[in-house]
Amino acid sequence: MPGSIKRFSPEECAELGSHSFADCAAVLARQFVDGQFTDEDLQRICRDAYDFPVPLKTLDGYEVDPAVPELAGNEFLLELFHGPTLAFKDFAARFMGRAASHIMSKKDQTRTILVATSGDTGGAIGDAFLYQNGIRVFILFPKNGVSKVQEQQLTTMGGGDANVHAIAVDGTFDDCQQMVKNAFADNQLTRKYNLMSANSINVGRVIPQSFYYFWTSLQLKAAYGDLPIVYSIPSGNLGNLTGGLIAREMGAPIDRFVVGNNVNDPFVDYLETGEYTPRPSQPTLSNAMDIGRPNNFPRISKLFKNNYDDILKVCWGASFSDTDTERHMRRVFAETNYIMCPHTAVGHMAMNAFADDIDIEFLKVTVATAHPAKFADSVERILRTEISMPEPLAKAMTREKVFVETKPNLDALVEILETEMS
Repeated sequence: MPGSIKRFSPEECAELGSHSFADCAAVLARQFVDGQFTDEDLQRICRDAYDFPVPLKTLDGYEVDPAVPELAGNEFLLELFHGPTLAFKDFAARFMGRAASHIMSKKDQTRTILVATSGDTGGAIGDAFLYQNGIRVFILFPKNGVSKVQEQQLTTMGGGDANVHAIAVDGTFDDCQQMVKNAFADNQLTRKYNLMSANSINVGRVIPQSFYYFWTSLQLKAAYGDLPIVYSIPSGNLGNLTGGLIAREMGAPIDRFVVGNNVNDPFVDYLETGEYTPRPSQPTLSNAMDIGRPNNFPRISKLFKNNYDDILKVCWGASFSDTDTERHMRRVFAETNYIMCPHTAVGHMAMNAFADDIDIEFLKVTVATAHPAKFADSVERILRTEISMPEPLAKAMTREKVFVETKPNLDALVEILETEMS
């Protein structure tokens, strides 16, 4: 975690809210990087990374305009899936990829990135680092544990002489994550291959996720004044929540965070009992959240100085079954024609549950984490409607898959590294 987190004054926040998203992100990034980056470097990196919109929309498709907030009501979806891989992971991956390349070009070094994915991280990291000089990427994903579209993305961007390699692990995401952790715990291996993490194990993956919470909450405050702002986050590894909490620590006008879990709910269980008990993950419809041992939990504890009561003042949670998720997706589609991915649906259900639990007026922001086309098989089955395939996914679906399979242990991973880099 950062040694300290700068808190911006309300006046500074108002000024940052008047910037574009990319330019606001560059100012925020300045607080977490050293002299290897000038302000101009950060502005260039952020403008290049964030060349796509960050819209706040209503369920009927209206995009919030701070000049006429009365047209939008008080319930929004923060759509974070307009980047190249159509998932929120693009925000962190694209900043991280450009920042790493900036440093590598100065030092004439090579890094080997190991990343475990439960669905979207691998695609975003692979896209962000593809053909970047001085970078090799190995993406570990659970065999039969990601959606058909996600697997197609993961396994078709590399191949041949590309620097991105996909590895299907015969196990769960937790197994993949443990393999990566074990690799970094091996000092000899880390030195030999100059290993670097791109999972939220690496805080460089988490900090950029604070940028969109900071900037969008300022847009809402400018439009709605002092109404409390609450974000609901579909959660698995808790990196997205940690990014939001860092934004709040920096002064973002966010009152509460609602956490939506599927049946893999150790954090919601913690909020209810005060006891944190990791457990084996179970496969669900919202597969990117199938994580029984979220590795960002210690960061959240540290932000609150391990004070459980203080965490409860800011975080509220609820968990839902696949049956709940399917029913909610159908209801929202029938009532509004809005198509949610299963993860977004979990977050939206959690927001509704929170609203039923309290008796105040507030601004509801559900974080829409991925385009529904990334889960086309499930979504089309549930809604009995066809989903149009965005161009990046349509192209990926036509490419040949290239990947290797392995057992869930470090020795098997080392063998692959030696083969690919010999």
